[in-house]
Amino acid sequence: MAAPTVEPVVPPVRPGDSPWAVETHGLTKRFKDNVAVDGVDLRVPRGCAFGYLGPNGAGKTTLIRVLLGLTHADAGSMSLLGYPVPAHRDRALARIGAIVDEPRFHGHLTGRQNLQILAAAREPAARARIAPALDRVGIAHRGDDKVSKYSMGMRQRLGVAACLLGDPQLLILDEPMNGLDPAGMLDMREMILSLRGEGRTVVLSSHLLDEVERTCDAVAIVDRGKVIRQGPIADLLADSAFELQVDCSPSDRAQALLAGTRWQTGIHVEPGGLRIDLAPGTGRETVAEVNRLLVEGGVSVYRLQEVHASLESWFLEVTTRLGEHQ
Repeated sequence: MAAPTVEPVVPPVRPGDSPWAVETHGLTKRFKDNVAVDGVDLRVPRGCAFGYLGPNGAGKTTLIRVLLGLTHADAGSMSLLGYPVPAHRDRALARIGAIVDEPRFHGHLTGRQNLQILAAAREPAARARIAPALDRVGIAHRGDDKVSKYSMGMRQRLGVAACLLGDPQLLILDEPMNGLDPAGMLDMREMILSLRGEGRTVVLSSHLLDEVERTCDAVAIVDRGKVIRQGPIADLLADSAFELQVDCSPSDRAQALLAGTRWQTGIHVEPGGLRIDLAPGTGRETVAEVNRLLVEGGVSVYRLQEVHASLESWFLEVTTRLGEHQ
C-alpha cells in the first residue's frame, strides 16, 4: 500500500511582519544585450519618502515596471508591503497607487469623470473617495473642467488623486516633478511630505536630485542598472567632504596663521575671509580649533559655517558618469 501523500505546509502570508514597503533581492531585467536592472537589492522602509535616483537611462522606470508586474523579471525575488510577488501580486497591488511615465487621462472628460471611470474598476468604497481625493491634491475647484484644459502640474495632481482612490499604503511615482514649474514642484513636494505624514510610503524615481533632497528621507542611487548606494540621506552625506566658511579680517593674516596646520593644503582666500576644505568625518572640534587659532592670532572672526555637500555633488562623486553630463 502506497504511503499517503503529504502536502507541504505553506506558511501564511503575513505582510505586517515585514518592515519594508519594497524589498528586492538580485532583481534583474534584460532586454537582449542590455541589462536594464542589474542584480538590484533594494529595501524601502515603511512610512518614508524614498527616492530612486539616477540619470536618464539608468533603469529607474524599468524597475518600477518590474515591481508592478508590467514586465517580468528575469531573475531575483521581490515583495511589496510584505507580499511576495508575483505570487501575491493581486493582494499587494490592491494597496498600491502608481504613476508610471506621464499620467494619461481622457482629455474630453472632466477630472471627476476620469476618476469615476477608474473607481468603477475598484472596490465600491473607491467611488466615495473621489471628492476627498480631488480636495486632497488641491484641484477640487477644477474637478469639473475637462482634462484637456489642465496644465502639466494639474494632470500630475490628478494622477496622484487617481492613486488615492484605493487608499494606498504605498505610492510609486515615476518622475512626478517632470515638466513642472517651480510652483508646481513646491506643491508636489508638499503633497508628498503630507502623504508621508499620514503614514503612507512614497517611492519616487527622479533625476532631479535637489528636489529629492528636499523631499525624501532616504534614497537609492542607481547607475547603469545597479544600485551603488542606498540609505538615509543624512548618513550618505556624512561620509562626504565638506567646507568651513570663515568670515574674518584680515584674511591674509588668517591664511598665514593656518599655513602650518594640517589644513594648509585646503585653504582658499576669498573676499571677506577663507574657505577651508575638510575631510570626511572631521568633527566639530575642528571648527572650535580654527576659531581659537585665529582669535588668539589677532584675527577678527565674524562667522564660521560648515557647508556640507549637497546630494547632487555627492552623486557626481560616486557615479560612474561623472564626466558624461557636464
